[in-house]
Amino acid sequence: MNSAPPAPLLPARLAGLISRLPQWPPSTAVCAVLNLLFLPTLDADTRGLLKGRIIAIQVSDAGIECRVSLHSIGFLPSLAAPEVTIRACAWDFYRLARRLEDPDTLFFSRRLAIDGDTELGLLVKNALDAVDWTRVSGPLGPAIERLRRLVERSHKRHRRFL
Repeated sequence: MNSAPPAPLLPARLAGLISRLPQWPPSTAVCAVLNLLFLPTLDADTRGLLKGRIIAIQVSDAGIECRVSLHSIGFLPSLAAPEVTIRACAWDFYRLARRLEDPDTLFFSRRLAIDGDTELGLLVKNALDAVDWTRVSGPLGPAIERLRRLVERSHKRHRRFL
């Protein structure tokens, strides 16, 4: 059994603020990132398999769920029930995106969950694995780095009181 330390969670104030947002703004932000970084990497077959399917991404410590669906013009937010839900805390999503953690390790340590259509979940996982998120440029890269530092500082403060 994997004995990895627990992932640091978002600071309570930040998580409380984010969790009060309606689903639409975070879903729209996720769609923008997927359209900029993920969509160009998809081959025609994968696009065809994803088209019209509803995928939910839950950030457990932030209390948000982003639902997206691929259409002819790109990823768009969706309010429909998801066919598959991928769930982890923000820190684990960050570590996955930066290739600092293996999705299988997180899955078997129950820090990453995929509920619903397993075949669709594996398709999404394999497509995301093909993207080199470490090459994120523009304003998104520094923003992700600032969020990482914020979470790390919060985690260090929390550990002092344990």
